[in-house]
Amino acid sequence: MALHPATREKLKSVSTATLCSALFKRGMRNQFIQDVRPLNPSLPNMVGEAFTLRYIPAREDLNPMTVFQNPQHPQRVAIETCPPGAVMVFDSRKNARAASAGSILISRLMVRGAAGAVTDGGFRDSPEIAALPFPTYHQRPSAPTNLTLHQAMDINVPIGCGDVAVFPGDVIVGDKEGVFVIPAHLADEVAEEAVEMTAFEDFVTEEVLKGRPTIGLYPPTLQQSKEDYAVWRKARGR
Repeated sequence: MALHPATREKLKSVSTATLCSALFKRGMRNQFIQDVRPLNPSLPNMVGEAFTLRYIPAREDLNPMTVFQNPQHPQRVAIETCPPGAVMVFDSRKNARAASAGSILISRLMVRGAAGAVTDGGFRDSPEIAALPFPTYHQRPSAPTNLTLHQAMDINVPIGCGDVAVFPGDVIVGDKEGVFVIPAHLADEVAEEAVEMTAFEDFVTEEVLKGRPTIGLYPPTLQQSKEDYAVWRKARGR
């Protein structure tokens, strides 16, 4: 089932921290991709369905530089077939020594309408990628010359990225802290709940900054807190 446009918009307005809480309530504790950071933290949230590419350790006799001349090379095919609105997710085995992609391929993803790119390895040309108006997340910059330490194998299959299982079609959300994976069948309900949680936490933050204690407010165990929140929400149209 395709990601509903309304769900996409809701997820653009919530944090990965809030999503972690929503999934934890559903018994899921391992949905935040580890050791992955935004190249440009100033960009808005990244939201899209996962389109994946799996790398394995390269074997030298099968992965010389000449493999890139093959028009069916999986890395190039993946870049050219990633659907508009999707997030390209690379399984690079948490190894940043070889680049998952560089600025030219990332630029191509952007021009083709992808929503972003994530690797648990690294990107080369990271300064150029960071300057693009396109959300990208990686572990750290990759050594530019180590092109053949990874071998691209499988397109749009279940992968592991930063110790998280990512299935094609899962909903990927990235913010200034990192990247979160929502199982596709939970996306609509989690997005709705996260919007509600965000509104309440915005109210709580305003109250705390005014000097109000958290006890009875967060969580709202006092009736007065609930009443104050209702007034706050009505006044702000949330």
